[in-house]
Amino acid sequence: MAESDDALTIRHVAERLMEAHPHLDAGLVQNSVRTAYEELRYARVRTYLPVLMERRAKDLLPPDEQTERNT
Repeated sequence: MAESDDALTIRHVAERLMEAHPHLDAGLVQNSVRTAYEELRYARVRTYLPVLMERRAKDLLPPDEQTERNT
């Protein structure tokens, strides 16, 4: 069975964020992406959904300097 467009978008956004922030827990990144999706899932214009999801998910993640201090 093929992945839905939304599931594929969620997976791609999570993969990009995990590559950009390898020091963060994958579960934390995935949860932030899912939360971002839930907040934006009813958007009428879906063209920019991946970009908006990625920006929102980044906002939900801890700042880089905070995670670097804890390691």
